[in-house]
Parts: sequence; structure tokens; C-alpha cells
Amino acid sequence: MSKLVTIFGGSGFVGRYVARRMAKAGWRVRVAVRRPNEAIFVKPYGVVGQVEPVLCNIRDDDSVRAVLSGADAVVNCVGILAEVGKNQFDAVQAEGAARIAQMAAAENVQQLVHVSAIGAHADAKSDYARSKATGEAAVQTHMPDAVVLRPSIVFGPEDQFFNRFASMTRLGPVLPVVGAQTLFQPVYVDDVARAAEQALTGDVAPGIYELGGPDVASFRDLMGGMLSVIHRRRLVMNVPFFAAAMMGSGFDLLQKMTLGLVTNSMITRDQVRGLSVDNIVGPDAKGFADLGISPISMESVLPDYLWRFRPSGQYDAIKDSAKNLRT
Repeated sequence: MSKLVTIFGGSGFVGRYVARRMAKAGWRVRVAVRRPNEAIFVKPYGVVGQVEPVLCNIRDDDSVRAVLSGADAVVNCVGILAEVGKNQFDAVQAEGAARIAQMAAAENVQQLVHVSAIGAHADAKSDYARSKATGEAAVQTHMPDAVVLRPSIVFGPEDQFFNRFASMTRLGPVLPVVGAQTLFQPVYVDDVARAAEQALTGDVAPGIYELGGPDVASFRDLMGGMLSVIHRRRLVMNVPFFAAAMMGSGFDLLQKMTLGLVTNSMITRDQVRGLSVDNIVGPDAKGFADLGISPISMESVLPDYLWRFRPSGQYDAIKDSAKNLRT
């Protein structure tokens, strides 16, 4: 019988790519999510019955234990960028990760891959990064042979980075960013999935792997490259950290005062703290080279999904070409 992998957050941005790759590798895939009815799109990743979404809340012991039963391997892709309601950083990224690892060990799961983030550190400025570090430590305590993947900003068709800022260019001539000089090393989502697959199916040493693409650029330069792809001219304006912190505090307060009815989808104070630190692979860190993977560049992928933000969408290139015709 084929091996079974349980993927927590398997319908999310990174998780769906891991699920697709593991299905193609011949594994049975159990996609553990809070809303399985909204994750039925993962079923066609394999043959009938090979990929199944199941109900799970990583804040609940019984729920986690049930989806780990009979699994040969587990991948944890669950993470949040902002706190809303009961989904707090510690509850999801620290306690949730610890719960998965502890119960995976109790169920004799052979391998665990934990998707974290570059910048995870016990003394990090942001609560997000600190909770990631706490989760990593718990995973390595309960599953010493685990592989921890730390990607930089992840890009791809469903990303909430380039898609979000490209959408903002439709609103006016100015594109505001926080931390314009902060460095990033964007990584293609399927390369992260390849790393997870390699960790489960290949001969990969346990430990932490930092995953960054071939390009390192400042936030401002990334936006400049995106603007070039979508054929728009906008002024990239840096928002000072003190001003961004005030904005984030205001939006956070509004969310608390409305008891979560109005969620902060703009920017949080914790995100501002995170944006003050470079998000690139460390000089001595293990990475894609140690996994035998050559990461894909942004320029070869971004045009495939950002074209819809061009002034004339899919017809933009045709209209530019038509201007060169003689009348």
C-alpha cells in the first residue's frame, strides 16, 4: 500500500503545492484543514480517493491525533501573518507546532517536515518571528530528525505579496511600502514544495534549511520589478517606520474595539517590526544547494500571473505592438 502523508494546512498557499507533489510521487495525501468543504479542489491532484481533505484544528489535541493516525509522514504548513480571534501567534505557530510534533512522535510517524520562516529567532523583534522560533524548538525537541524549512517571501499565482501590491497600483499614482530598503530573497512556491518533497522522499539530513531564490533585492526594487512586469508607472513611496507603527497600532485597536468584526487587513504593528529586518538566507545556513535544488527566478514566473494587472490585461502586448503599425 502507498505511504500516507498528513499535510496540515494542505489547502493553503504552500500546502496545496506540497499536496500536489506528494500525490504525483504516488503517496496517499490527507489534507488536514479547518474547512474541508472549501478544500475539495485538492482532490483532482491525484486519482480517485488518493487526496482527501479532512477536518482538523491544530489547537485541539483530539483533532490532531485523529488525522495523524496511520500516517507515515507529516508536513506542517500552518502559519498566520496576523492575529485574529483565537488564532494567535503562540496558539498556532508555537503551541500548534508543538502539538503536531509531540503527537507525531507518539504515533510513530517516521518523518516530519515543518515549514517555518526566515527570521525565526527567540529574540526577534516581532511576535510572529518569535512564535516561529518557539515552534521550531518544540518540533526539534519531539522529533529530532525533523526537517525545518525557512522560506523567505514566497511568490506564486496565489501569493499575497506581489498580487496584493499589483492590485494596489490600480488605486492611484503612488505605491506606499514600509521598509523600502529592507532586503528580501523571494522564493517560488513550488520550489518550497520541492524541498518538502525531497525531505520526505530523499536522503536529507535533519536540521534547518533556509530557502531563498536566486535574487536578493530591496522592497523598493521588488516593487520596481513588479511595475515593469505589469507595465505601470507608479511612485514607490517609503512610509517611515514610526508612521507605519502608528498606523498599525490604530488598525490593531480598531480590530480589538470591534471584537474582530473589523479585521486589520492593512498592516499590523507586529508586521512593521518584522519589516525592519532583512529577510534573506544567512551566509552559513543550509539551503537549496544542500537539497540538490536550483531555485527558479522571479522574472521567469511573475509575468505568468501578474499580466492581469496590466492596463489592458492579456491584450496589453497586442496594443503596444499595434502602436508600431503604419497608418
